[in-house]
Amino acid sequence: MDTTQLLKGVLDVAVLAVIQEEDGYGYDIVRRLRAAGLKEVGDASVYGTLRRLYTAGALSTYVVPSDGGPHRKYYGINTEGRTMLAEQRASWTRFANTMSLLLTEQHQPTATIRTIGDKS
Repeated sequence: MDTTQLLKGVLDVAVLAVIQEEDGYGYDIVRRLRAAGLKEVGDASVYGTLRRLYTAGALSTYVVPSDGGPHRKYYGINTEGRTMLAEQRASWTRFANTMSLLLTEQHQPTATIRTIGDKS
C-alpha cells in the first residue's frame, strides 16, 4: 500500500505528537518522524506543516543562535496545539478502530442484504 496519501492526512497530528514533549527545529522534527517509522516523510512537507500549524496558533517559535552555522528556529507546542493534538488523537483512535474492524477477516456485515425472491 502506498502510504504517501495516508501520511498527508495525518502529518499535522504526527508533528504535534513528536514535539509534545520536546521542542525541535525543522530537520530535528523530520529526523524524529523518520525514527518513529515514517520513513517516507519529506522535508518540504514537514516544513510546510510547521508553518501551517504555527499560523493556526498551535505552535510557538523562538530562535536559538548556533556556533556552527545559521540560527535555528525552534517550534514548541502551546495550549492551542495540545488541545488540537488531544482532539486529533481521539479522532485518529476512532478512525483506526473502525478501519481495524472493517479489515479483520472475521468482519461481519451489520445487515443482511436480501435478493429479489428471497423468502427468508
